[in-house]
Amino acid sequence: MYTIRQNKVSRLIQKELAAIFQLESREHFKGKMISVTVVRVSKDLAVAKVYLSIFPSDTNGEILALIKQLSPQLRGMLGHKVGKQLRIIPELDFFIDDSLDYIDNITHILNH
Repeated sequence: MYTIRQNKVSRLIQKELAAIFQLESREHFKGKMISVTVVRVSKDLAVAKVYLSIFPSDTNGEILALIKQLSPQLRGMLGHKVGKQLRIIPELDFFIDDSLDYIDNITHILNH
């Protein structure tokens, strides 16, 4: 069960990370659109699981590996944006959100 504080922190992180990915996509992720779909924060607010949707999805593994490599810099950028609102900037764990691919696959199966 999520607390009100966890919900507020996860929404804040989702919004700010989306802005960061929008700025960084020009430099690091040329031609890729990265969306932050869900952020789940632990009870102690120390870890945030960030689920990303990457378009086009043909190189998800490579892009996710690059994002994990850039995780300390992304956390630093997040800290600069939300440092006044959060006492501790959570550790960021990135995962691929493949729910859109799953929905697309189900739709394709049902249409044939």
